[in-house]
Amino acid sequence: MPGQGARRREPVKPPDASAAMETAVRFLGTRPRARWELDRRLRRSGVGESDIEATLSRLAELGYVDDAAFARWWGEQRDRHAPRGRRAIEVELRQHGVERDVIEAYRVEHVRPERAPEDGSLPGTEEERAQQALARHLKGRQLPDDPRARQRIGMFLVRRGFDPETVRGTMRRAELPTERQEQ
Repeated sequence: MPGQGARRREPVKPPDASAAMETAVRFLGTRPRARWELDRRLRRSGVGESDIEATLSRLAELGYVDDAAFARWWGEQRDRHAPRGRRAIEVELRQHGVERDVIEAYRVEHVRPERAPEDGSLPGTEEERAQQALARHLKGRQLPDDPRARQRIGMFLVRRGFDPETVRGTMRRAELPTERQEQ
């Protein structure tokens, strides 16, 4: 008979404000998060609307939830580990729920970000990011002579969010050292 082995589930009481804060802090423990990510996580946990707003407001007041700081952190992590163009970073920020006005402010700052002295090796301009992405892609190899292979490498950079003009300039600069060596 169906249902004979089925257990009745007791209705689960939604988490209170302190449990919501604990959930949010644990979620923030691994990396900075955008406000939208925290909101989504708390909703998935079954936290009530008023507790979500109170938790997010308190965390923002304490400086743990700041979409502008998250955008700067995200861009810096991209520069450090997997250089991307401005377009790709903006798409990723939108996917994390960062609002358009914050992305616009980040765009202005991203053109020439202020870095700490220990971060001097990070790329500062879009061209430097494209050069670093190309160097990582080539892994020490020379730029191939085959036009189709060069086109594929150019498309790799475009998929990484670099605009075509930056890609062309980066590819031209990558060609220069080999031409000078031949002369």
